[in-house]
Amino acid sequence: MKILRSIFPKVLLSVLFCSASVTIVYCQGSQWRGPGRNGIYTETGLLQKWPVQGPELLWSFEGLGAGHGNVGIGKDKMFILGMPDTTGVLYAFDFKGKLVWKKNYGLEWHENYTGPRSTPTIVGDLVYFISGQGVVYCYNATDGLLVWSVDMLKKFSGRNNIWGIAESVLIDGEVLYCTPGGVDNNIVALNRLTGTTIWTSRGNRQPSAYCSPILVKHNKTKLVVTMTAESVVGVDAVTGQFYWKVDQFQTNKIHANSPVYSDGIIYCSSDNAKINFGLVALKLSDDGKSVSVLWRNEDFKNLMGGIIVTDSHIYGSMYRKGLWYCINTTTGKIIYSSNKFGDGNIIMADGRMYCYSEKGELALVSADPSSFTVLSSFKVPLGSDQHWAHPVINNGRIYIRHGDALMVYKIK
Repeated sequence: MKILRSIFPKVLLSVLFCSASVTIVYCQGSQWRGPGRNGIYTETGLLQKWPVQGPELLWSFEGLGAGHGNVGIGKDKMFILGMPDTTGVLYAFDFKGKLVWKKNYGLEWHENYTGPRSTPTIVGDLVYFISGQGVVYCYNATDGLLVWSVDMLKKFSGRNNIWGIAESVLIDGEVLYCTPGGVDNNIVALNRLTGTTIWTSRGNRQPSAYCSPILVKHNKTKLVVTMTAESVVGVDAVTGQFYWKVDQFQTNKIHANSPVYSDGIIYCSSDNAKINFGLVALKLSDDGKSVSVLWRNEDFKNLMGGIIVTDSHIYGSMYRKGLWYCINTTTGKIIYSSNKFGDGNIIMADGRMYCYSEKGELALVSADPSSFTVLSSFKVPLGSDQHWAHPVINNGRIYIRHGDALMVYKIK
């Protein structure tokens, strides 16, 4: 582990709490899977049931090009990535759907399941994302001018994977975290204002694996937790010191789900393998510098749809099996499984789950540990290719990205 620059006293002063819970220590703008990076959005007063035809479509845009990431929300604009040919484009829209500007940022992932994967992270007047080719970008949100860029694979001897980098950057204060997956520079911290290196960590020395890291404050320790090719890993967020790893396998080394932290436990979900796969619960030691496996459920296999942890229960779907599950957080036991809706990804807001299936349907579902109840659903009308982008909720609206198309619905 190498510390190349220290700005952390300033960082610690800038930490914001965005929840009454002590489990989340950052809330700076818009990021992957909501303010806590756990799929739970904090808005209230949302519709508890939709009209038969679905909620009102406020506006849509077709012509983004290929892509699998959704929007990042700024002060007066929203941002999304697309790839009309082989070049990546950063689009900026106002909240009425007007295209304000767009910028070509360079070669994008165009070999298989084409298009950018990253969801932009917005902090103040700056927009951050990683291309499928492994370049970290920072753009000015006002005029679309490039502030800085770092090719993390070249600079840190990182290794791309079969389907391109899918990481969405993690930011805390003035620090940006990302995972080049190099042998000597496995996880790195950059100054988010300049792109200069703060520290690099050897971590577990494994290649990256599509995962977007999370930041955890556990008692007096602040951790960056992510999944690499064959394990879950925890490093010190301030220094990059490597603390622990736990084996977590998937046949194709795909770990696209971000870990979820709740009450001293880290939950990680992956698809099928021979050993040490499925859903695992890791209990942190008091100082956060070690973990123990609390339980493992290899019957629940979720590749990239994400999970929701709420009220002592875990909700999520079985990858390409058409099943939704509710699991007890204490025991890891399955409470129910349901085939009432196609499998896909999940977010939550205002006591309701929003399930977006790979068949292109969006459902409003009760967060009920006794049964999976679909309250409303509708078919997404526009777009192309896979339904993989996770929905985003902001200001009474839900943003649905389906390949070439972005759709914005009123849900309040």
